[in-house]
Amino acid sequence: MKPADGADPGRWPDDLLDVAALRTSGTRPLPFREFVVKVHSRCNLACTYCYVYEAADQLWRAQPHTMSPRTAEQVCSRIAEHAERHRPASVRVILHGGEPLLAGVPLLREMTRTLRRLMPGGTETDVVIQTNGTLLDTDVLRLCHEEDIRIAVSLDGTAEVHDRTRRDHAGRGSHARVAGALRRLAAPEHRRVWAGVLCTVDVTADPLATYEHLLSYDPPSVRLLLPLGNWTNRPPGRPEDPTETPYGQWLATVFDRWYTAPGPPVRIAFFESVLDLLLGGVTRTETIGGAPSQLAVVDTDGALTLSDQLKSAYEGADRSGLDVYRHTFDALLDHPGVVARQLAANGLAAQCRACPVGAVCGGGHYPHRYRADNGYLNPSVYCPDLMALIRHVADVLRADLDRAGGVRP
Repeated sequence: MKPADGADPGRWPDDLLDVAALRTSGTRPLPFREFVVKVHSRCNLACTYCYVYEAADQLWRAQPHTMSPRTAEQVCSRIAEHAERHRPASVRVILHGGEPLLAGVPLLREMTRTLRRLMPGGTETDVVIQTNGTLLDTDVLRLCHEEDIRIAVSLDGTAEVHDRTRRDHAGRGSHARVAGALRRLAAPEHRRVWAGVLCTVDVTADPLATYEHLLSYDPPSVRLLLPLGNWTNRPPGRPEDPTETPYGQWLATVFDRWYTAPGPPVRIAFFESVLDLLLGGVTRTETIGGAPSQLAVVDTDGALTLSDQLKSAYEGADRSGLDVYRHTFDALLDHPGVVARQLAANGLAAQCRACPVGAVCGGGHYPHRYRADNGYLNPSVYCPDLMALIRHVADVLRADLDRAGGVRP
């Protein structure tokens, strides 16, 4: 129905997605397989671009600093309950923050043990700590080895680039401490607990210098993340002019170095997914290709939220009104914000469905689609960059296949 003149047409999906009608028509939810658990709501760094503390949502101020043992046990019980009902082969639990290591080794150990004790047989539990790396010490490494926990560390590039944004509350850069943590993880005795490096792209930094610096630590994998932003709050360096593609050029430069490297390259899921999709395969990440989201987030007070990354849109964007004491994870599956992210192409804007690279792009990362007047039914704010990157990768792949006598994508 067309809204009356001057009426607010509502935002998608919260106001416009009819979940009941979808369920009646046979659209079934996909169970959660990844759980981000906020064990600590504060951080010892003050990164200038942080989507938790520096974006539109400031509700973190009312959160308990540390998840209580009672809440932690209830979170574990709810995750196990969800696994018991849906019987996935595996689930991933990411201990997150803030800075999760501020929660202390005893809580992290007890939570991991409780999870695995309660999890039904046949479901493997992969536990990962996502940390800024500054608090990594012998006790944390011992915890990871004894409890089979992997650890991922954030590093944004060279000291100059990293310390420009990832500083502590006194304004001191954190690169030296993070570099020390990565050198420890790279040692043969600790490498098995190292999950990899996360790098938020700084488009003003030299892409090859950034990439080579990341490689200098010999990480098992690298995740390249585009800064969280949207049509209302644009990412840094993303101009309004759609003919400019600074992020696409940055990523294409790194792709070329990665793709042509001798020997097995470091794992970069973003690039691997673009290649797989161009060849008719499937994506390995929700950030490209439109894979249905199967992720839930739990705050330190036990609140069930949609995704902490939605905090970059507006205050309360990630709230569901549910919590682990009163609700199951199955209840969260019917929230419009979860349903929308499981609709694949049916949850995309019309221009995305008609786009020549839409099957590869998949609309881009969901938080990047937000616009204040209509919600998330938009292309990614990075649309020009994603199109430029995908076309570049397609050209490289096509030339490679032509030389090999293969099938053109």
